[in-house]
Amino acid sequence: MSVIYADNNATTPVAPEVCEAMRPFLTDEYFNPSSMYEPARRTAEAINAAREQIAGFFSLDEPKQILFTSCATESNNAAIFGVAKANPARRHVITTAVEHPAVLEVCKDLQRNGYDVTFLGVDSDGNLDAGEFVRALRPDTLLVTVMHANNETGVVFPIEQLARLTKETDPAIIFHTDATQSVGKLPIDLQGNFQHVDLLSFSGHKLHAPKGIGALYIKRGTPCRPFLIGGHQEGGRRGGTENVPYIIGLAKALELAAANHEDEVAQLASMRDRLQQTLEERIPCVRINGGGAPRLPNTLNISSHYIEGEGMLYQLSEHGICASSGSACTSGSLEPSHVLRALNVPFTAVHGSVRFSFSRYNTEADVDQIIDVFPRIVANLRRLSPYWDNQNNAPRPDADQLVGETH
Repeated sequence: MSVIYADNNATTPVAPEVCEAMRPFLTDEYFNPSSMYEPARRTAEAINAAREQIAGFFSLDEPKQILFTSCATESNNAAIFGVAKANPARRHVITTAVEHPAVLEVCKDLQRNGYDVTFLGVDSDGNLDAGEFVRALRPDTLLVTVMHANNETGVVFPIEQLARLTKETDPAIIFHTDATQSVGKLPIDLQGNFQHVDLLSFSGHKLHAPKGIGALYIKRGTPCRPFLIGGHQEGGRRGGTENVPYIIGLAKALELAAANHEDEVAQLASMRDRLQQTLEERIPCVRINGGGAPRLPNTLNISSHYIEGEGMLYQLSEHGICASSGSACTSGSLEPSHVLRALNVPFTAVHGSVRFSFSRYNTEADVDQIIDVFPRIVANLRRLSPYWDNQNNAPRPDADQLVGETH
């Protein structure tokens, strides 16, 4: 049975071109770039070239503003803790209730250590209120950290506007965005539309580079203390021997993303929209989470009322279809998604969400197979649900009351 992989917001397959670009640095060019002999200098030059290429992807003219890390989680930790260490006089942080745990848990840790953290809510579609955002800014605000695109719903936040409002209110407030899900899918120009952003995090494995490589953009002049203390690598900003093959792979993955951007975005949006429209037509009582907000072109988060997402995922897997019910980093929890709770998704649907997320390697045939399988899975599970009227293929008239009594 062939596998249909529709969980690309969790991770992506490594592009063959990326593997080929990395290969020499896993075999012949294995040298430590900090060493002084000639072969090692070639390795160091390869890192410099990759840094320049990645800087160019974001329209940066100063490559040293790109710091290589192990993943987006490290980048987020380095940004938030680094800013806090460098600016001890300010103790207020603004974030959202729907951030990835790599930001949310860091902010909670700051809160436990005496910082005042404002967790901004969202509306039922996942949108932020710009007025509420501005009202949250204070004279003692240190940092704003707001994700560019949500990993579960795909909802895109107006980072350009939020960063501009932040700087217009107080230029000393530092603005960070976790762009892990958006890099390679949405245009990001750090000299243009993102010019007011001070710190930006992303990871390679969301855009067809390997797991184990990430990056953090640090605008020149931004006060941010080193997170990993050790050697002199990365200009003294992050200790540890550079992961040369993976840095080369990240640069190649961004090159591919830039080359295929328009066609790829159109392909992803077309597949996602066709899947959404057909599932809404064939399955009664579903909710598109984030459907009323701007979204990533590849992401569909759909809740089916009165059944459990876990059961749907198991049955999808039996048909060779890989999907998820939310963040892969929290998939071991039985609690409903904190993102869907923030959207006030009804209890009858909050446990019944499935996220399909596509990449350039998905095809229309993949969408056809999901369309063929998923409605039947939902129908089969609902036949077993005490809240479903099988004769009328609709919720029982007292379904909400029964759910309330059960829970």
